[in-house]
Amino acid sequence: MRIEDIVEADFLPLPDILAAHAARRGDATALVDECRRVSWRELDDITARIAAELHVAGIAPREPVALAATNSVEAALVFLGILRAGAAAALLTSSASGETVLAMLEDSTARLLFLDRAMAEKLDGLPLPAGIGRIAVDDSTGGVPLSAWLPPAGVRPEARAIAPEDPFNIIYSSGTTGTPKGIVQSHRMRHEYARRTVASGYGDETSVICSTPLYSNTTLVSFFPALMGGGKVVLMGKFDVLRFLELSQAERVTHAMLVPVQYRRIMEHPEFDRFDLSSYQLKSSTSAPFPAWLKADVLQRWPGGLLEAYGMTEGGASALLLAHEFPDKLHTVGRVAPGHIMKIIDEQGRELPQGETGEIVGHSPIMMDGYHRKQDKTREAEWFDDEGRRYIRHGDIGRFDEDGFLILMDRAKDLIISGGFNIYPTDLEAELLRLPSVREAAVVGIPSDKWGETPFAVVVPNDRAVDAQAILAEANSRLGKTQRISGIALVDELPRSPIGKVLKRELRDRFGGNPISGALSRPGQP
Repeated sequence: MRIEDIVEADFLPLPDILAAHAARRGDATALVDECRRVSWRELDDITARIAAELHVAGIAPREPVALAATNSVEAALVFLGILRAGAAAALLTSSASGETVLAMLEDSTARLLFLDRAMAEKLDGLPLPAGIGRIAVDDSTGGVPLSAWLPPAGVRPEARAIAPEDPFNIIYSSGTTGTPKGIVQSHRMRHEYARRTVASGYGDETSVICSTPLYSNTTLVSFFPALMGGGKVVLMGKFDVLRFLELSQAERVTHAMLVPVQYRRIMEHPEFDRFDLSSYQLKSSTSAPFPAWLKADVLQRWPGGLLEAYGMTEGGASALLLAHEFPDKLHTVGRVAPGHIMKIIDEQGRELPQGETGEIVGHSPIMMDGYHRKQDKTREAEWFDDEGRRYIRHGDIGRFDEDGFLILMDRAKDLIISGGFNIYPTDLEAELLRLPSVREAAVVGIPSDKWGETPFAVVVPNDRAVDAQAILAEANSRLGKTQRISGIALVDELPRSPIGKVLKRELRDRFGGNPISGALSRPGQP
């Protein structure tokens, strides 16, 4: 199967594409982790055996099968085997607490759970659903060892047709706070996204490194195009800057999808410049705000192009910024992707003209089907235009500049309304980050008797000996009267999700317990 066939096809089932690559690529490497290297021929054999045994276990077409494990070759093979069986992969957030993973497992309705030792330890003692089968991908005691569960080499599954509308995977949107919502994505959606990425230059020589978890859409948007293009995927169980650089050099990595906090840690590493990264063709970023100065540093010191992709797991529309082509637009997240429609609406759901600030909604070929078993939540996430076209609410506030580039202002839920004025935390964070003494900063709204809500800064300083009130005074001297920050706290690190998003809800819970009575009345505490 040629790359052109994949790109031009309206739809091709992923298992068919992988089988064709296996027949062509043979002993070429398909998957690599710290312990194991698997060829395309081996990938084809093992995923066929997984699919066959799932059929023997009575797994029906489109039925969810759960996977909760750290990145590894085995976990990736199980994921692909579930898809080959015609089932839907329910990807549970393995970094979450055992109780949260259990809630996801129950929501998925899966009858089989693939897990590793670490996940088995989290679930130990919790009331798992009755009759659920457990298979240990790492051959640990957490379940039936995968090696013993698999049928002999050469066993093939029964033929099962996969339709474009069949569920491909269920990704859970909230593994750290709130009630988890399962985002159902179809085979068509995955094919559409991957084929467009493959068209940008993926092929046999592509080497993609995945350093974020497989349960995250951030990872999958590079994992699947690499395999659809016939290339190689390098899997990291845990992100480590030095090991990332070593693997990039040794495996001649061409593409990486990283979140901004990873870029920052990589660029700050004292040994960065000694590694040969000349194999890189393109680095990508998504999932969290990417400061313009950091983009500029990556462009200057790291070979290859830089793409920032703005979007959401639920779909909606995407914006793309080819930073190496538009170095004067680094403060934006780019233009709307081809074939996507993005609009800005006000609080009443009315479309706003270009240049106006409001909530972002999007329509595209890569939208979710909905939230698994949560029709009410699905309806809340939707917006329809006057023609009845369905959009997904992004939950972000933004505006388009005069050239059609999208400028993100903030998450709608993070907007601070103080004394009737709208305050965007990103504006305040930008001023804090201008200060040499500030390494990282997050601003949240906390209760205020006087203003209703007031900005509060949580700062990671470059030097713990720095005076918190001096930081506050300097930042406020640069801000408008209605923007001023009323309090500050110094911390060693900001709470983040596994893909680098700052968990502002945790900051609000920690620092917003007691209302502030007036500006600057609450001194920062480490």
